[in-house]
Amino acid sequence: MNCTFDHVRPEEIRSGEPDDALIELLGVTKTYGQGASAFEALSGIDLRVEEGEFVAVMGPSGSGKSTVMNLLGCLDTPSSGIYKFQGVQVERLSRDQRALLRRHFLGFVFQGFNLLARTTALENVELPLLYRNRPASERREAAGQALDSVGLAGWETHTPAELSGGQQQRVAIARALVTQPLVLLADEPTGNLDSQRGREIMELLRSLNRDRGITVLIVTHDPDIAAYANRIVRFVDGQIESDTSTQRARR
Repeated sequence: MNCTFDHVRPEEIRSGEPDDALIELLGVTKTYGQGASAFEALSGIDLRVEEGEFVAVMGPSGSGKSTVMNLLGCLDTPSSGIYKFQGVQVERLSRDQRALLRRHFLGFVFQGFNLLARTTALENVELPLLYRNRPASERREAAGQALDSVGLAGWETHTPAELSGGQQQRVAIARALVTQPLVLLADEPTGNLDSQRGREIMELLRSLNRDRGITVLIVTHDPDIAAYANRIVRFVDGQIESDTSTQRARR
């Protein structure tokens, strides 16, 4: 597929070749530093993720799990190897092209919510559409629909300080969904929540994957959280130790 990303059109990515995986890593390495201080965070990993999967990425601190999520999210580039997003070699793209890919096709959910403190829930969710220069009326409508989809209809005018931790994370998920991404990347999405709120967030992510077909990849250290996924990839010392389907995925 020939796509330069100079002017990203969603249909160019969404219509990849039939044999293209949504995400594919081939022999990817990532090294930080040089010489004696160099640290190899990833050591030639291969990973293929099909559209509609729900994948949990696990591993101890320093295993490479956060590094691989940064690469998948176009927040960093491999030192060597190939990263394909529906057939497009991401490592060959310029910084601006990677930003366009990220803006149009990826949604991010972080442990710390990253909401603007003095801004309403609706305005927080609108933000990605503001960067796309969408008209105000279109932004408000889309943000309202996204909040409704995560169970927050009626909370549009509340600021983060007026919301519980679970509600704040729902706002963050709505913000990630408002651009209708192909992939949702979540880094420890329940890390700042109690167990009950954490289960609610995971049930939400599971329903978005099951009912809307959004591909979900989460980083987690918690086996109970990982069990919501259909597949668990474990990293150790910059390599994939195991890659297994799970029968414990919640339906």
